[in-house]
Amino acid sequence: MPRRVTDYRGLTEMSRLRLLHAVQRRPGRLLKDLAADAGIHINTARDHMRVLEDEGLVSSAPIETGRRGRPPVVYSPVRDVDDSAEASRRVQDATARGDLLRRVQPDLRGTLDPVGLHQLDTLYEHLDDVGLEPEVNHRTLTVGLKPCRYEPLIHEERPVVCAVHAKLVRDQLQHVEGPLELRRLHPYVGPERCEIVLGIAGEASRASRPGGVSSEAADAELAEQADAALREWQQKSSRVFTTGPSGAKLAS
Repeated sequence: MPRRVTDYRGLTEMSRLRLLHAVQRRPGRLLKDLAADAGIHINTARDHMRVLEDEGLVSSAPIETGRRGRPPVVYSPVRDVDDSAEASRRVQDATARGDLLRRVQPDLRGTLDPVGLHQLDTLYEHLDDVGLEPEVNHRTLTVGLKPCRYEPLIHEERPVVCAVHAKLVRDQLQHVEGPLELRRLHPYVGPERCEIVLGIAGEASRASRPGGVSSEAADAELAEQADAALREWQQKSSRVFTTGPSGAKLAS
């Protein structure tokens, strides 16, 4: 579907992803520390942070030092929409669109309560704006994602790319108080396709796909799982078809 004007342009540059990753890993730090962590110049970091704030992904707050003059500012991920007017607007727009769509197509309501549906609305709109073409299965509470728009960079930056988006999924679900939570991540369940598994707090997972990695996994573990899944698909795709007297047959 066509991208909306509210697309997350803040996530289109690798340097911004590295900066957001630094904020996610250790919230409440000064810009100079985040810039050093991300390996970018502080002036570039300042511009990037402004974009991330404008898009409701990061919030800033002054800290009291007891000194005269402008107080220093620290940055944190937006996990509560009260901390960001833009994040709040996105949630309101997403849930309003979801409610309208369900009035037109009542079969889309599934078995979730209204609050859970609003969580899905918010997550869907975020993933769609990022360009991941989410496919929601209301029965299993899984979301298929394709394609990965960061594929050209992901071989070198996989820990950053995968970790940032996993944390953003958790943050989006927290923007609406409800029962849904992120359970597992399945990198490369198909070519350029990943899957995230949601669940209802206090209930067993509805999804049956084995493997994957916990949503609480460290960045390195998530990257390792993604590498292993990618290698498996590369091995499958390395097979070639040869044509014999009886037609095509698979040969490795």
